[in-house]
Amino acid sequence: MMRDQVKLGDLVLIYHSSCKNVGVAGIAKVTREAYPDHFQFDLESDYYDPKSDPENPRWIMVDIEFVRKTERLIPLSVMKAMPELENMPLVKRGNRLSIMPVSEEEWQAILGKEKLPSQR
Repeated sequence: MMRDQVKLGDLVLIYHSSCKNVGVAGIAKVTREAYPDHFQFDLESDYYDPKSDPENPRWIMVDIEFVRKTERLIPLSVMKAMPELENMPLVKRGNRLSIMPVSEEEWQAILGKEKLPSQR
């Protein structure tokens, strides 16, 4: 499971998805590995989940720390046009996951688009 693969110190891409301009906007670092999301048990929370069991929680979270903004937003439209990302779930139709693996090659390809072509 993805929640078991995210490790302390891993770098992650910050992706803006519920906005006008979707895409990679920054980098963060995992500062705490997976643990149960406490909001699922909080009756006052918008994220309360009555089906979640403390013995077998449905929702897991990690803590992250901001590292930096990307030099520019790297739009989803740009990533969809990159052949090296053709197998990445993010660019496939219908796949909008809140967390997904990113290979080293995909990471390098995405961050290689930080500068505009005229700046390279």
